[in-house]
Amino acid sequence: MPAEQTYLDITQGNRVFDSLYDGKLPSSTRCGPDFWRAVDQRADSAPADIVPGLLFSTLEGAGMRVRVGAGTSCTFSSPADGRQQRMAPSKKLSGGPHPHPPNAFEVRSSTLTRLSSLVRSLRGNDLLIAIERPPPAKNEALAIGIAGRGFDGNLTSDSTRTDGYVLSTDVAPTILRRFGLSVPSEMSGQPIRAEGAVDAAAVESLGDRLAVISERRGPVIGLGLAIWLGALALAIGATRGRAARFGVRLVGLSVIYLPLVLLLGGALEPSQVVEQMLTIAGAPLLGLLTLAALGGYRALAVASGLTVLAYAVDMVAGSPLTSLSLLGPNPGLGVRFYGIGNELEALLAVLVVAGTGAALTGFAPRLRSRPAAGTFLAAGLLATLVFAAGRFGADVGAAIVLPLGSAAAAAAIGARRRRIALLVVAAPLAALALLALADLLSGANAHLTRSVLDAGGLGDLADVAQRRLQLSAHSFARPIVFVFLPLIAVVGAAAVARRDVIAAWLRGCAAMRAGLIGALAATVVGTLVNDSGALLLEVGTAYLLVFAAFAWAESDRPARQSYSQSKSYTSVSHTRGNFP
Repeated sequence: MPAEQTYLDITQGNRVFDSLYDGKLPSSTRCGPDFWRAVDQRADSAPADIVPGLLFSTLEGAGMRVRVGAGTSCTFSSPADGRQQRMAPSKKLSGGPHPHPPNAFEVRSSTLTRLSSLVRSLRGNDLLIAIERPPPAKNEALAIGIAGRGFDGNLTSDSTRTDGYVLSTDVAPTILRRFGLSVPSEMSGQPIRAEGAVDAAAVESLGDRLAVISERRGPVIGLGLAIWLGALALAIGATRGRAARFGVRLVGLSVIYLPLVLLLGGALEPSQVVEQMLTIAGAPLLGLLTLAALGGYRALAVASGLTVLAYAVDMVAGSPLTSLSLLGPNPGLGVRFYGIGNELEALLAVLVVAGTGAALTGFAPRLRSRPAAGTFLAAGLLATLVFAAGRFGADVGAAIVLPLGSAAAAAAIGARRRRIALLVVAAPLAALALLALADLLSGANAHLTRSVLDAGGLGDLADVAQRRLQLSAHSFARPIVFVFLPLIAVVGAAAVARRDVIAAWLRGCAAMRAGLIGALAATVVGTLVNDSGALLLEVGTAYLLVFAAFAWAESDRPARQSYSQSKSYTSVSHTRGNFP
């Protein structure tokens, strides 16, 4: 990210992905009216309330003195124009401490050696915010420090809920709050605060882990999947197909246990090699133990339940393990520091809905349709409260896909077909209303509250929807998508063409069939409404294939049972025929 964009994000207290702007940031070599007109036009093209220079115009409007020092970027200030009331920079200041009157704000370039003298010059309610000059050398994180009354611990904010980390957009609200001014609604950042004792070593260790999450996903997750599939192919070839069903069950359970093992990796923070070994061996071992203890759909249900439960407990406990796992929200990119990310949203939707179907099939096969439908709805509601509520998972997409998928599954197994459409539409709306109420009562100040409930009107809500749709469309432009999309299309076409065969796999397993229908609905809708639609499609399809393959592997059990019963009946009849 260019340094100028970081400075703009600071002054406007809001940010969007660069891909949502119509063009690139103009060059600031000449910081004149033409530059600012181009910046304003670019900001207007984004589907969000982006107001460059909003911090300075707000301070000036409140009668504050604003001064810009020599050597700072021109994006820290902007000239007034006809569209926005902005301040012209006052006289330039050289480095070093300067006396200043109360209610003054100053931006200057400095060095580490000068910071100590600036700190010693603080008086009363003065506040000094020091930010590393962007762009960063290795990752997206910049060093920041704050000195002044009330700041004597690790920095954090409601934007990150992580000790030692804040967002660039949090700086402007912090300054305004220090002056006792209201934060404009166009600012999405949250005021910075200090908590606990300063622990530089812990912050550095956390940064090291965050820095490797993105680059380690392929070598750990991708290598594990490749080895499992390769071993499955070798086993099938060596046994001439006899090990196919057992191998499919074991690999399927390994994929389901994969997020659970990665959560353990977040707790241990091992080296890449150790995390690879932990993943490659740990997930199949858990799958093997589950198959040995339970077998069949019960094993599938328990694996799904344990994985979902582990992340649910982590969310409710406020633990950072999810953020540190390779399937977490990837805070190293500076977007999400808590809750679940899109990867987890996609797989949890399948595990919750289809896993409920597996549990009903394995543990309660004779349960009537109405209580089975109620079980789907209850599981979806409970998962929604955990993974979508602002205090826990804080994922807006989960508030849509989880209740919708559960409602679709309940409708598929329910007896009253006329209520299908109403149930599927009403469930996510009811869940969103319930979550909004919970966020308001608990003061969670989560993404749902800030982006939807605090919207200034229908126009702002339309911006939110447009932004998510544009990001979803951009997500399909990633190079890797062009590899997976043809495969997904082939799988989808094959599923439609062989739907009778798939239905035969699920004969006598109405709950499992309903769970797959609900998980499919959740994946499709998640692809359409999520800002990473391609990712939802890829991950959701992969886990749907796991459950479908497991259903194929289990389809031989009813056949063997039917044959055994038929053979037993014939033998008994023949024996009886020998008696007079």
